[in-house]
Amino acid sequence: MDLTSPSAAVRGLICGLEVGAAHASGYRDGMNPKDLEGKTYGPRPWRVANDPVADFIALTGDDPDRWSSSAPPGFAASALFAVAPDLLAELFDRSVIHGEQTFEWRQPLSVGGLFDVTGTVTKVRERGGVHFVTFEMEARDNPDVVVSGKSLFLVAGEAVPGGEPGLERPEPHHSYDGDPAPDQVAASRADLVRYAAATRDLNPVHWDHEAGVAAGFPGVVVHGLLQAGWALRLASATSDSPRPFTSARFRFRNPLLPARPIGHEVIRGDGTVEVTLADEDTEYLSASVAVTHG
Repeated sequence: MDLTSPSAAVRGLICGLEVGAAHASGYRDGMNPKDLEGKTYGPRPWRVANDPVADFIALTGDDPDRWSSSAPPGFAASALFAVAPDLLAELFDRSVIHGEQTFEWRQPLSVGGLFDVTGTVTKVRERGGVHFVTFEMEARDNPDVVVSGKSLFLVAGEAVPGGEPGLERPEPHHSYDGDPAPDQVAASRADLVRYAAATRDLNPVHWDHEAGVAAGFPGVVVHGLLQAGWALRLASATSDSPRPFTSARFRFRNPLLPARPIGHEVIRGDGTVEVTLADEDTEYLSASVAVTHG
């Protein structure tokens, strides 16, 4: 699956980054993301620990009784962020957006398991000053692959505002989640901090207002992979398997703000589940999930 071909999921984000890249003065210190192609990070240890799993279950609205011996599939985000920070640290002064994500599950994510995670920049392509960085991750249990993933990061020349002027908004109270209805999902700013701690996805745009504004957003934005966790929880509602899916692909279509409840649509087909998170005006995430047979 080639994630470097821009889809409708990321075209709007690309446009914003291209505007910023046109004003960038080039990559600082002579570093070019293309130089990272082929670089491997890790192995890093990744433990599927009880407390982070419990927080992840609570934040995604899942059933703790169901996931007593294994973690929900969306906890694969924690494996990704065992190694992704090493890559993102090299891009610390660039504007970086997570455009798309895939995961493949070979085994259940056993609670208490300790795995080795590696990540490799497998491809870098450039368009209009924006680099499309494909980052592939594997978590292994001597030597079997437990879960793997492929991320598409969009990298501009430097951290530049990509949003429209005047969109900045005051942040809601840290504990306010917007009072979602039973058929909606939402997160408070406190939820985002808990999610960051559970998965190690510590990108400051998810907890620091100024960082969010500098990246072109109205303020703090919800983690895309938290939304993916919501989608996987909805998709697995009819299964009791510890590995309900073989693979999933997520497209992050628009930034979601904290305390903004959104609805969802779930369409079950022959071996697949399609999930969309949206409100009346905007689609935020779409997921295509392959269901485990047998």
